[in-house]
Amino acid sequence: MYKVFINEVPVFLTEKNNELTGFSSVKYQELDFVNMCLEIQQNPDAKINVICDNLENDWCNFLLNFEVRRAAGGVVKNTNDEILWIYRFDTWDLPKGHIEKGESKEVAAVREVEEECQVSGLIIDKELETTYHVFKHKGVLVMKVTYWFAMRTNIENQTLVPQLEEGITQVVFKTVEESKKCLENTYGNIKLLLEQLL
Repeated sequence: MYKVFINEVPVFLTEKNNELTGFSSVKYQELDFVNMCLEIQQNPDAKINVICDNLENDWCNFLLNFEVRRAAGGVVKNTNDEILWIYRFDTWDLPKGHIEKGESKEVAAVREVEEECQVSGLIIDKELETTYHVFKHKGVLVMKVTYWFAMRTNIENQTLVPQLEEGITQVVFKTVEESKKCLENTYGNIKLLLEQLL
């Protein structure tokens, strides 16, 4: 299954015989991409399940509708098992950013977390689910593919500094309970990622 958010509307691609409850279904072969985007604009509460005969082939073809950009980031915990959050554009988010040319996704994830939060001593524990988010930029539909990693830092009492030039106004470690409250004001793909971890 591929879980994509287009303007916060879930568009999930699944194998046939795996229809999702509460979603309107359309077969990939019958998918009119332009009409789907119009439906999303008119109905921001829509949930769309795209049924695929061959998930991997259909996914590759689906990606042709977008300019694909790759990013990496981290779900960072400290020694108190608190999660690192950033606050940007009036929304709680996790630190992440663009993968530079020639850079591995692991190196990019650590670099971006360090740059956005000024946190140090990061150790990657494991790779998490990849998220997919679509947005329009200068008239082009962009698919942001973000690779996520579970990270930790054992350095206590760090002074966290938000990267203001990236629009980040707060950087803070939050408890599990506080993090659950952040889910009320975050993006669909972040919710999806963290609901499995909290």
